[in-house]
Amino acid sequence: MDLFTDYIQEIDNTEYREKMKRMLFWISREFPSLEPVIKWKQPMFTHHGTYIIGFSISKQHIAVAPEQDAIIHFGEEIKKSDYTSTENLFRIKWNQVIDYELLKKVIEYNISQKASCNSFWR
Repeated sequence: MDLFTDYIQEIDNTEYREKMKRMLFWISREFPSLEPVIKWKQPMFTHHGTYIIGFSISKQHIAVAPEQDAIIHFGEEIKKSDYTSTENLFRIKWNQVIDYELLKKVIEYNISQKASCNSFWR
């Protein structure tokens, strides 16, 4: 988690900073086998060198980027959580609750689906 300290401290809004910190800490605790990394100025988690999930922030939301395959697979659950999505990410607005159960499923799915993946991206 120390790896993300500088990234988190750069978030100006205190509420947003705490929300992002809690989410990244939760992932680190829930999935200790994932490696936290910063690439392209964004916090990400990898497993055996392959990308599992990454995040970015904007004024309006946290962008959760698990790759397109996971977005397709969990499309209905993403909608049920009232998140919007594109082909490669879904958005959690700052005023929305983080659906940790959905996040857990997405991460577990990517770990499983990419178990034999030898590249960073799918």
